[in-house]
Amino acid sequence: MSESVLFQPAKIGSLELPNRFVRSATWEGLAAPDGGCTEDLVRLMGELAAGGVGLIISSHAYVRPEGFAVRGQLGVDRDEHIPGLARMAQAVHGEGGRIAMQLAHGGVLAGTQLTGLPAFAPSLDGGPEKTRRREMTPADIADTVEAYGEAARRAKKAGFDGVQIHAAHGYLLNQFLSPWFNRRTDRYGGRIENRARIIGEILSSVRSAVGGKFPVLVKLNSEDCLEGGLSREESLEAALLIAAAGADAIELSGGTLLSGRLSPSRAKIDSVEQEAYFREAARALKAKLKIPLILVGGIRSFEVAEALVKEGVADFVSMSRPFIREPGLVNRWRSGDRRKATCLSDNRCFGPPMRGTGFYCVVEKEGRAEEQKSGGADKEGSQEDMKRG
Repeated sequence: MSESVLFQPAKIGSLELPNRFVRSATWEGLAAPDGGCTEDLVRLMGELAAGGVGLIISSHAYVRPEGFAVRGQLGVDRDEHIPGLARMAQAVHGEGGRIAMQLAHGGVLAGTQLTGLPAFAPSLDGGPEKTRRREMTPADIADTVEAYGEAARRAKKAGFDGVQIHAAHGYLLNQFLSPWFNRRTDRYGGRIENRARIIGEILSSVRSAVGGKFPVLVKLNSEDCLEGGLSREESLEAALLIAAAGADAIELSGGTLLSGRLSPSRAKIDSVEQEAYFREAARALKAKLKIPLILVGGIRSFEVAEALVKEGVADFVSMSRPFIREPGLVNRWRSGDRRKATCLSDNRCFGPPMRGTGFYCVVEKEGRAEEQKSGGADKEGSQEDMKRG
């Protein structure tokens, strides 16, 4: 029997990957208070590489202090972070893996109570109300564009194999793309060409910092799933503009942190019909895109993942929550055990990092605790039987 297409090597730009599986960037809540890389993060990335993931995309790392969004978030805003990030990259390479760093800025969704700074926003109007925000001036935009380039330089110096520009899920660059957030009337507002302009400028800044051969990916919403937000049609236009500006691949997601049940992390994926919930948007984009397309969003079954690549819907499949519970999922599937991922999509894994303890699969931890408790009871029972015997 021939090997599945999912386990065949593939390339993103100059980077050759051992298979078609991508670990989508995930907020682990495990970074130090100053954004530094911890040994917990180093160990986790090494486990993912050992588990067979073809490309690991690190948790969203903020490129400027006011872009810090949530506690335990990784930072790449200063050179002091490079040694810790280098240990992360080395852990992945030591297991034969590849890793890209996701570069992000919270924009209006930044944690102002954590930073003590007003949130940057495309405009004073639009988006969630009652947020402490500052409308970005042209100088602010230019500084932020430069910050992305500097962050990419740090990632390359730390030994990462590429970077991903986060322009999805309601964060700053998605806010520029979205007419719900972006009410500007200058060259960064209005038509989609203008709203995508900042991403093109960031791509240019990053290329100047890392060179033409260093892989640069972009994560993009297929739509915002918000009334008045980025539509599927405009997302397709933006994707083609981004590809023309020099991106090596696009990871397609959808929804924002404000989209309710249509968020990027939808709950209760109980059937194959519910999986890959952005597949139709991916199919439309893939028909026109000339660079690799990575699809994320609710993929849980091997058969669904394989069909997405075989049918030309996407070139790579990306998952997040399944790898929290099973960092070795890819190796399990490769061994012939093709049962679906054990992730229940209950989103309980978000609770621990919100409480400041770092993420883990709550269901699995509760199961282990119950098993240990049961095992202890069985052991006591056996000892009593021996005494009676």
